[in-house]
Amino acid sequence: MRGRILRLAMGVLEAALAAALAVTLVGCSAGTPNTGQSGAGKASAEPIKIGAIVSLTGTYAGLGDPEKKTIEMEVKRINEAGGVNGRPIEVIFEDDGTDEAKAVAAASKLIEQDKVVAIIGATGTGQSMAVRSEIDRAGIPQVSMAGGSAITAKLDPLVFQTPWSNTLVVPFTMEYLKKQGITKIGLITDTGGFGKDGKAVVTAEAPKFGISVVSDQTFNAGDTDMTAQLTNIKNSGAQAVVMWTSGKEAATVVKNAKQLGITIPVYGSHGNARLEFIEGAGDAAEGFRFAAGKILLPESYGKDSAEYKTATEFVDRYTTAYGSPPSTFAGHAYDALYLIVDAARAAGGDITPTAIREQLEKTKAFSGIGGSFTFSPTDHNGLTAEDLNMYEVKNGTWILAP
Repeated sequence: MRGRILRLAMGVLEAALAAALAVTLVGCSAGTPNTGQSGAGKASAEPIKIGAIVSLTGTYAGLGDPEKKTIEMEVKRINEAGGVNGRPIEVIFEDDGTDEAKAVAAASKLIEQDKVVAIIGATGTGQSMAVRSEIDRAGIPQVSMAGGSAITAKLDPLVFQTPWSNTLVVPFTMEYLKKQGITKIGLITDTGGFGKDGKAVVTAEAPKFGISVVSDQTFNAGDTDMTAQLTNIKNSGAQAVVMWTSGKEAATVVKNAKQLGITIPVYGSHGNARLEFIEGAGDAAEGFRFAAGKILLPESYGKDSAEYKTATEFVDRYTTAYGSPPSTFAGHAYDALYLIVDAARAAGGDITPTAIREQLEKTKAFSGIGGSFTFSPTDHNGLTAEDLNMYEVKNGTWILAP
C-alpha cells in the first residue's frame, strides 16, 4: 500500500474528474462541486460507503467535533481529485453521545441499513470496545480513533487503531518522571474506558520505573468538583499528580489542584492534547505536562521527513477551513480515513470489507499525522514511542518540555 497521502490532481484531469464525481457526504453540508461546465452530470459510479461513529455530544464532544470536521474536509478533497478507483467516498456520520449503548446502536445501523464497508471510530475507548461484537458479527473492519490499549492489545483481526495507545504513552511518561527524580505519584483517572485502561497500565508499568502509586483516585464523567480526591493526593506524600482522562473534566482537575494550593507538578495523557483543555483550565494549566504526538509542533518530525510534509499541509488546510489549528484528535481522524482510503485503493476493483481488512494489515510506512504506521498480523496499532514528545503548557500554549 502506498505510504503517502492522496494529492489533488492538476490541470485538465482535475477539472474532468471533478465534473464527473459527486462529493457525497452524509451528515455534512458539502454537495456536488460546481465545476462551471454546462451539461456536467452527477457521478454515476457507486459510492464507497464508510461509517464514522463520533462523539458530537457528551463529555467527548470536544474530541469528536474536530474529527468530523477533518473527515468532511478530506473526503471533499479526495472526491475532487477523482475519488478512489473512479468511485466517490461517502461517509455516514453517527453521534454516539459519548455513550456505549448509543455507539452499539450506531454501529448496527451503519452495518445493517447503510451497508458500509468499514467503520471509523469511535472517538472514545469505551465506545470503540462496545461495538466490537457488531464488528465481529458482520466482519466489518474498524479503525478506532481512541487511545486505550485494550483496543488492539488483544488482537482482533478486524480492529485497527490510529492514536498512540496507552501501552506506548504510559511507559514514555513513566520514563520521563523517573528522569525527574519522581518516585511517588498520586493517580487520578476517570471511570470511563480510557481512564480505566490508563489506570491499569499505569499501575502495571510504574513499578518497572521505580515509581509507587501512593494515592489512587477516580471521578465520573460530568463531575464538577474533584477537591476531595485531590486533597487525598495532597496528603499522600506524592511528588507528582498523574491524571488520565480525555474528557472536559481534566480542566476541573487542574483548576481544583491550584485552588487547593497543590504545588507538585501535574502530568496528563495524550487525551489532554488540545487547546480546549488549556482554555478551560486557564492559568491553572501552566506547567502541566503531557506526552502526545509530534503534530502539535510539526518541526519535531524533522523538516526533511514525509510526516512533516503531511502534517504541515494538513495543518494549513484545516486552519484555512476552520480558523484554528487542528488538535491531535483531528489527526487521528485524518489517519483513520486515509488508512481506509489507501486500503480501498490497493484493493482495486474488489472493495469489500474483507479486501479492505487485508490491505489495512499490509500497511507499511504510511506517513500519517500520528507518525509512520506499519501494521502486521500481530500489530494493529503500528506506532512506536519514537512518534511521541513530552510537552509543557507555557503562556497558554505548548512547548517541548525540558
